Amino acid sequence: MADQHAPLGDVPSSIEQPAHIAALAADLLGVMNQALVRAAEDPFSNPVMTTALAVSRRIDQGHLTEADLQGLVCWLRDEAWQQRAARLADYTGLSSGEDPVTGMQVLATRLVRPDPNDSAVPFAQFQKATERTRFSAVFTAHPTFSLPYAVGDALARAASGEDSAACFTTHRPLPVTLEDEFDQAHAAIARGRDAIDLLTGAILDAARGIWPHRWADLAPKAITLTTWVGYDTDGRTDIGWWDTLRLRLRMKLYQLQRVEAQLLPLPSATAILDKVQAAVAAVEEEIAAAPNGTDVDAVGEFGRTLMRLQDQALVTPEPLLALFPAALAAADDVEKRALLIVRAGLVSHNLGLAHTHVRLNSAQLHNSVRQRLGLADPPADPSRRRVLLGAINTALDEVKPEAINFGTLMAEQASAARLMMTVVQMVKHIDGASPVRFLIAETETGYTLLTALYFAKLFGIEDKIEISPLFETAEALSQGNRIIEEALRSPHYRAYLRRTGKLAVQFGYSDSGRYVGQIAATYLIERLRLKICEAMVKHGLTDVELVLFDTHGESIGRGAHPGSLTDRLAYLSPAVGRKAFEVAGIKYREESAFQGGDGYMLFGTPALAQATILKIAEFALGEMDEGDDPIYQDADFAADFFATIRNSMEELVEDPGYAAMLGTFGPALIDRTGSRPAARQSDTSGGPAIISHPRELRAIPNNAILQQLGWCANTLQGLGLAASRNPDAVAELRRTSPRFRRSMDFASHAMRHSHLDVLRAVVETLDPGTWLDRAGHSVIPGRREALTAVATGLEQLNIWSDVLAMFRRVHADHLALRAAWADAPQMNDRELLLHALRLAAIHRIWILTAMIPDFAPRLGVMRTGLQQRLLRLDVPAALQTLGRIFPKAPDETTGTDFGEPGTSANSLGYGREHDEIFSPIARYFALVREISTAVAHEVGAFG
Repeated sequence: MADQHAPLGDVPSSIEQPAHIAALAADLLGVMNQALVRAAEDPFSNPVMTTALAVSRRIDQGHLTEADLQGLVCWLRDEAWQQRAARLADYTGLSSGEDPVTGMQVLATRLVRPDPNDSAVPFAQFQKATERTRFSAVFTAHPTFSLPYAVGDALARAASGEDSAACFTTHRPLPVTLEDEFDQAHAAIARGRDAIDLLTGAILDAARGIWPHRWADLAPKAITLTTWVGYDTDGRTDIGWWDTLRLRLRMKLYQLQRVEAQLLPLPSATAILDKVQAAVAAVEEEIAAAPNGTDVDAVGEFGRTLMRLQDQALVTPEPLLALFPAALAAADDVEKRALLIVRAGLVSHNLGLAHTHVRLNSAQLHNSVRQRLGLADPPADPSRRRVLLGAINTALDEVKPEAINFGTLMAEQASAARLMMTVVQMVKHIDGASPVRFLIAETETGYTLLTALYFAKLFGIEDKIEISPLFETAEALSQGNRIIEEALRSPHYRAYLRRTGKLAVQFGYSDSGRYVGQIAATYLIERLRLKICEAMVKHGLTDVELVLFDTHGESIGRGAHPGSLTDRLAYLSPAVGRKAFEVAGIKYREESAFQGGDGYMLFGTPALAQATILKIAEFALGEMDEGDDPIYQDADFAADFFATIRNSMEELVEDPGYAAMLGTFGPALIDRTGSRPAARQSDTSGGPAIISHPRELRAIPNNAILQQLGWCANTLQGLGLAASRNPDAVAELRRTSPRFRRSMDFASHAMRHSHLDVLRAVVETLDPGTWLDRAGHSVIPGRREALTAVATGLEQLNIWSDVLAMFRRVHADHLALRAAWADAPQMNDRELLLHALRLAAIHRIWILTAMIPDFAPRLGVMRTGLQQRLLRLDVPAALQTLGRIFPKAPDETTGTDFGEPGTSANSLGYGREHDEIFSPIARYFALVREISTAVAHEVGAFG
């Protein structure tokens, strides 16, 4: 795929950088350190802004060329890349030198004989422990594809100990399509399945040593994989039902091809192999017939093909599993082991390389049921909710299943009903053995769950679908138990849960964290887990398995613990909650999201996949009793501590200065890392919309912008006030409480990548007074006028007073945090320098903007409008407009014979403007975005 970014310049990677680049880095780091020393004595000095201005002066004086600046950024970026790879190795345990396969064998031996001095556990107990799914890794397509695939692949290989260097001109992401997402997910899932097979083999080997006559009865499936890539339609318009079915067929094909490859070397498996190969051929034919839209003839042919090939293509693994006993009887122990691994893969994943999640928004369900049943009352209105609940329960009393075919699916206009019909076709024609998880975003009432159940019963798949609310808003996290209770009061819902044997719930971290703070969100989620446990006991549902799906990501901004994969799993599922489920007699399964490019990195090589599966298995199958955690002994302290964080973050979110800081040029700092823009586009000016509230940004870009602004507010805000109320208790709990320590580890990581002077420098950059002060000291001809023009433009943005008030709020909380936690980590000098260099580049763009020639209104824009867009770093679109207003090439009519004399309106073009203004703006903007990739390397993840 060609690089579609503006050029960074003819810059080699740091591996090939001239020697003077390293010297330049050392020199500027020295400038930064001197500024830090001065700032320690001068409260009005800002080392980040001081360094940015020093860089700008060197450029003006000709002591720092663009090429050197670009080379410096690449050098710093690649240094951060190398360290990120090392941290990834530490995170998964690869850097310890431990062989994950050996670790799996040790774990399996411990499952057979927990105490080496005691006898083995009973076979039935071992079988029960390994044949019930305890954990599922879910591969999601969140917009975190922040690196080109080749760069991410090299990073994963470097973390795995392979000889991999960062020899890339740019680390900026390329456009990502649904097909790209699916291909990357497939590769990660395939490596995950390989690692699970190794775990299965270790379990079988341990069992064979103790039960040589019974080990062949085992079909381990403690760890499974799941995906929603291609099936998640929440907020996406690029996924049609035909895409979902085609991609699900491909996941079936990959599973069958995997089984085929495993069986080929096994002489005893000939009969199974023949049936598998016939199924592979049939599914390939089905995929070839899959439509690419809603052409009636193509869809009709697809439906007929599925029906014709149904038996040959298989819709359950049972015809294959029925052939295993004969093959096992004819096999020696080596072949038997291989056959048992294949069988375990079929039993655990059926006819898919991974299990399937679909997702939509609760509003889509409400709209669909309103269309079907005429229930027009708003579910969010508590005064009308009882009426709605009564009406939907009546509908559930009376609903009769309807037959669905592809004509029904094509004719359906309501998106929720259409998605449910897509699941019907999935179950009917692709894989009838695997239930499909039906995730509902923004669930805030039990009515939503009952509407989903209504459609499941209407379309006859009540026993093949797992309805799951997503709790992610502050309201949902606080009231989630009420939502579950509302649904559980319905006899239909309780009967449905008993029929499927599962109650599935999903917890969102990106949205909840950005509104109430990541640390407070995790506390609310933990409390909600316990309340759901209580509700299940209350309603006599302890025989129903509870599925707990955490949709965090790989960044603290998305809820992932930064310490280690072991800490991450324990942080998301605290021991006290697991103990509560066990005491109540409730079986539970943990599920955890691995999001987009960042998440797939943990499965980016066989070694990483093996290490990740090992850590998951140790968590899911091992003993993790951490004793009595003191944080739970003082419930009042915990409630007050986390409530203080939540209240402070909620106040910050409503602060107009916070939206202004995020939205002025924040979205422009990051490249698109998925299929959706960071914010809505303006319908009037063609430029980016003015952000008046953080909700107008999507969650992951919101989090990424905070990282790029050098202040992880969604993790830190309110922590100072909370800690200052009882600093001694905070210090003691950090020492004695594993649960509290892991929470504060979040804050530690945020502090390593936050610096008040970085945020202060951003605020000062938005201050018109800063530019007037610079104008007063400038001696460069024409510069004073340019700096004054920037100040005028910033005045017109009318955000300065709000941003400054917001900064005072953040500053006060930071001072309280430093007072209560004197040894909290600091941002490293390299990352500080990156922020300073980016501010210098932004300043250059703004100064160049002021040099754009005046022009009469053209193409619906005025010069002042373009300046405003460039102040907000809407550079690519603004330069495209400028290129039309000021064409670089001579007029295209020049040299053409029109039959009569005449002169060209513009025979020279605007080459000077392009060379001296527009092209430098483009190069500096490319540098701004390149620095953002370097900062993401420093943080270790995107968003």
